[in-house]
Amino acid sequence: MLATEIVGQAVQPPATGAAPTYTLVSVTNGMQLKTPDGRVVFDYLTTKPEGVPLASPSVACFHPLLTPTGERVTALAPDDHLHHRGMYLAWHDSEFRQPINTDKRTATSPLYGWNITKADFWGWGVYAPRDGRVIQNASVKLVSADATRARIEIHNDWTVGKRKMLDETTDVTVAEREGVYLIDLSFRLAPVVEYLLNRQSFSGFNVQARKDGQSYFTNAAGPVAYPDPFYSSPELNWPASPWYGYVITLVTGKTVGVAVLDHPTNPYSTWHNSRTLWMLNPNIAATGPFTIRPDAPLTLRYRVVVHDGPTPTALVQKFSDEWKTMK
Repeated sequence: MLATEIVGQAVQPPATGAAPTYTLVSVTNGMQLKTPDGRVVFDYLTTKPEGVPLASPSVACFHPLLTPTGERVTALAPDDHLHHRGMYLAWHDSEFRQPINTDKRTATSPLYGWNITKADFWGWGVYAPRDGRVIQNASVKLVSADATRARIEIHNDWTVGKRKMLDETTDVTVAEREGVYLIDLSFRLAPVVEYLLNRQSFSGFNVQARKDGQSYFTNAAGPVAYPDPFYSSPELNWPASPWYGYVITLVTGKTVGVAVLDHPTNPYSTWHNSRTLWMLNPNIAATGPFTIRPDAPLTLRYRVVVHDGPTPTALVQKFSDEWKTMK
């Protein structure tokens, strides 16, 4: 296996006569992963592309995410939700909670209390401030690559002002199997103080799909007919499921899609898959508040299947069953 360690620079091509491998190369706004035959799988954006009206202070996302034939499936700053950005992880209604200093307690001092810093890293800015709340990329590194797969490690700092509040380490494994891209993601989130996710219908892991065409959602039973959820009513989210898919027939006539597969080790999630938002969004905070503690970092795992054509239901189910058994 060819192992290459990089941060923000292009991977050197294989030596003459060596088998082609996946490569990670530097591009204008981040890093780009290519298959052994040179097709782009995705860009990981670390800076905002020029001319894009992204309203979120954070970038730190996978976009564009492409199918094996090179069609884009994600959207960046869609015109009705300018803060949404490709494939990413963030919450909009959250707060960092630090216990008050009890070293100087008197007989009448509060028994306990919290210094609270509210933060919206999703980028909406309605339930909590988004200004000065930035997911800042620290590094994107190709850990290993060969002809069949690539493994990438991403480090992001979640900051409020100039203070780092949470450390994100994301492990990404990419492979092409049976005509689709498989992207396995493991997000390890380690806050410096308690990080409370207030109950909210949406946010968390999200694939913001493109919307320029006729679209529908799918699951193992086929096209989904559930009513749309609503942003202020978490109880209207779609039920927990091993996976949901999104399919769109573009104005060009070509059909593409993506499916997000949940993992059994993740906290219980309902899904905010709205036909007015064009996104796949399992949310761990939809049924109640969720706290991530400094002494117990949270790991969230998702598998993403990117495909041409309608949802290959049997294949996605096969990869879902496989994903459930992977530790």
